[in-house]
Amino acid sequence: MRSQVGSPEEPSRRQPEGERSEGLAAEMSGGHGDAGMASGKMAKLKELLQKSENRICADCSAPDPNWASANIGVFICVKCSGVHRSVGTHISKVMSVTLDKWSDDEIDSMVEVGGNSQANAIYEAFLPEGYRKPHPDSAQEERQKFIKSKYELQEFLEPSLRIVSNHPSDAGKQASNSHSASSKSEIGMVEFIGILNVKVIGGTKLAIRDMSSSDPYVVLTLGQQKAQTSVIKGNLNPVWNEELKLSVPQKYGPLKLQVLDHDMVSKDDLMGEAEIDLQPMINAAASFGDPELLGDIQIGRWLKSGDNALTADSAVMVTGGKVKQEVTLKLQHTESGEVTVEMEWMALNI
Repeated sequence: MRSQVGSPEEPSRRQPEGERSEGLAAEMSGGHGDAGMASGKMAKLKELLQKSENRICADCSAPDPNWASANIGVFICVKCSGVHRSVGTHISKVMSVTLDKWSDDEIDSMVEVGGNSQANAIYEAFLPEGYRKPHPDSAQEERQKFIKSKYELQEFLEPSLRIVSNHPSDAGKQASNSHSASSKSEIGMVEFIGILNVKVIGGTKLAIRDMSSSDPYVVLTLGQQKAQTSVIKGNLNPVWNEELKLSVPQKYGPLKLQVLDHDMVSKDDLMGEAEIDLQPMINAAASFGDPELLGDIQIGRWLKSGDNALTADSAVMVTGGKVKQEVTLKLQHTESGEVTVEMEWMALNI
């Protein structure tokens, strides 16, 4: 039976505009005593929201989510928040990051989970291969089916982690505590083998998609996972220096990179794309073992060829006990543009 979905545009708790403004002002003022402590807690929540992985909705990847499920520990968009409300507060307690008053426990729960990447590594661990998650423009029916399957029925969660309690408000906390174990758990016939930190450094000579410039941002895709940088307004040579985190399955494909032009009124325009072969770095790291036992040395190389988007050969290095690789890519399917990223590999089996 299909649940009735409330209007996603309405906050979970309405306050008179004056009271809402006063509440926000008190949060941001710093204050003393209890007010100061509350302000500090809210600052932690907003700092968590600003992490790159949390700048897209956990369920449909819509940009700039300002809602959250306080008990699950994810940031979600306004459309998905309506569906979360429809499944009931015993499953998902929906709150506005900017409009609602949060308790210390609710904020602590969000911080403990760590955000969308960590929660999705649990709640989407058994997402079937080829399964298409909702996208920002998906119909409400499709969005509702996915969210119910993900959180209420827990169809994509590892069976041993499924929560059968009548009080699933501890769902996010259990997901957080089980993160390291489930990272190595099977996902269908696949398991996570490591974590990839990607620092998106910047772009040069990007394509024009507005009148005389563009508002670029970068989206990284690995399997079902997506992460994106912030938007930089009116800049064809943007500098992001933002770190994005992705889990790497045993059967991994290339890391896909897209540069898009943000548009307020229409679909974002493609400014170019490229693929990164992760095999040279991961294989080199596996061959040399624990990088913390090695000095600063080169352990591998990804060679430029006509089959890839490299602008030059890319060395795989051990630096300060970490496996890193800097890559500069010539964007494909566009007039011009290059993007430089630095990757850091952390194996889970060391």
